[in-house]
Amino acid sequence: MDILLICLFAAFASLLTFYSGFGLGTILLPVFALFFPVELAVGLTGIVHLLNNLFKLFLIGKHANKIVIIKFGIPAIIGAFAGAQLLLVLSGANAITSYELFGETFFITPVKLSIAILMIAFGVLEIIPKFKHAEFDQNKLIVGGLLSGFFGGLSGHQGALRSAFLLKFGLGKEAFIATGVVIACLVDFTRISIYFTKFLSYNVLGNWTIILAATLSAFTGAYVGNKLLKKVTFKFVQLVVLILILTLGVLLGLGII
Repeated sequence: MDILLICLFAAFASLLTFYSGFGLGTILLPVFALFFPVELAVGLTGIVHLLNNLFKLFLIGKHANKIVIIKFGIPAIIGAFAGAQLLLVLSGANAITSYELFGETFFITPVKLSIAILMIAFGVLEIIPKFKHAEFDQNKLIVGGLLSGFFGGLSGHQGALRSAFLLKFGLGKEAFIATGVVIACLVDFTRISIYFTKFLSYNVLGNWTIILAATLSAFTGAYVGNKLLKKVTFKFVQLVVLILILTLGVLLGLGII
């Protein structure tokens, strides 16, 4: 039953996030945390996230924009390295505050609150007509890459910032998704290489059956998403990104995820 629930969420999240470019880790982590210690859940989620991105890279990677990858991806790697190192330092940091809701205790941490503010800010800006039709120049790619990579390394929440920046560069539907996937792989490789020593201590690889089942389910969701891509408009992609940015930003800020 545990594996079935994890697989269902992995497939659904992968399908949904195929278009938005983010959210798989955010959705899957709480599900893993229902059945495993949080530290182990982080490791399991990270591996599934990376493998699913590699699969999406195989499906649609040829459409990626090489210039954006270089100017956004290299700063993202640098940012991810710094963020992952900071995470190791702050792993024992105390929460700012906590509260109870429906019998559960939720903690608001500095990392989650910072990311939430940025996500909501980008989401709100996306609604403003003047910003909605604006396009960034190439120099903004460096800033976007550093920010996205840094928060990716710090908490795994890289995709929302990356998508918010990439939406403004006039990329086509396929190029937007494929470019985001390539950059996500670069960040995942960077942060997981730094996390790896901790992964070993939490016996992540000892749960290979769960990893395999969740990964195959995520592959299925990504495959279906790719098949439906021709029928999806870029307006739909933008709407999905906007809704997820605002929703996840609020949930993060409240400490629910």
